[in-house]
Amino acid sequence: MKTLQELAELTGSELVGDKDYTIHAVADLESATAEDASFLANARYEQAMQRSQAGVVFVDPRTPLVKGRNYLLTPEPSRAFQQVVELFHRHDQDASGFTGIHPTAILHPTVQVGPHVTIAPYAVIDQGVIIGEGTLIGPHVSIGPFCKIGAGCHLYSHTILRERTELGDRVILQPGVVLGSCGFGYTTDKQGRHVKLNQLGHVQIENDVEIGANTTIDRARFKTTRVGRGSKVDNLVQLGHGVVIGPDNMIIAQTGIAGSTKTGKHVVLAGQTAVAGHLEIGDGVMIAARTGVSKSLPKAGKYGGVPAMPLDAYNRMSVYLRNIETLVKEFKALQKKVENALQKGAINLGG
Repeated sequence: MKTLQELAELTGSELVGDKDYTIHAVADLESATAEDASFLANARYEQAMQRSQAGVVFVDPRTPLVKGRNYLLTPEPSRAFQQVVELFHRHDQDASGFTGIHPTAILHPTVQVGPHVTIAPYAVIDQGVIIGEGTLIGPHVSIGPFCKIGAGCHLYSHTILRERTELGDRVILQPGVVLGSCGFGYTTDKQGRHVKLNQLGHVQIENDVEIGANTTIDRARFKTTRVGRGSKVDNLVQLGHGVVIGPDNMIIAQTGIAGSTKTGKHVVLAGQTAVAGHLEIGDGVMIAARTGVSKSLPKAGKYGGVPAMPLDAYNRMSVYLRNIETLVKEFKALQKKVENALQKGAINLGG
């Protein structure tokens, strides 16, 4: 239980309402009760905010307020609300009951483990691995030879790191992540048989990266597949061998990036984007969902469609396509009028 005054101080928000009013939990606008805090981060939900029974709502200072209700004003309502979520759900964080190295974990004698590391049941860690301070290795995690894991990382259950994978500090790997699997590379001989190209490079994940559940990132053929500092990779993403992701990228679910493609800073790839190999995506590029990128996009901007084009052009084309049936009917009717007029001699196309 916290008073609104306490929540205002915690989040650096401006309080409008009763400073002594108490909040017991958090909820969305629709289901919130008078004991809950909620938030409005999108103007589309202003009507829901006005109907909401929430005891307090985090809102942007420009949002119209309902008289007699409690509000916490902040330029970033979602971020401020998250602080309250974590305050009330603190007991859910780092809730593992295991500490230290569990007796069922299997560590090669050469493994170097930093202070305050937790290794949960049935983890398997091969030779030459280095694990930094305060890192948590979940159950059934498999770490291959000569991997390096930084400080403060969290590897959730059933993640797999193949040989020589490197993690920076504060990296989060959600369940089922696979780092360092072989890239998809083959040569075809004269008989049409596919001969494997051994992938002898590795994967490097820089500081403060989070990688979502069941995402796979392939090892490079002979250099490095890299995900840059602060980038966030969603669930079910595939990064091919030799891909280099720049810092502070957002790569959303079911996106696939083929080998040797590079992205710049602050790139956003929305869900189910497909990117061909050996391309360059420039700083500040934002790509809409289900876009197919077949050529490099060096210039910052918004893109969409197959093949990718500036988003404004793609949106116009989408409108035309939605109206194509009507346009075809109008064209056919006009064509018939012209044909009838020619037959009657009403139109002379001669010189």
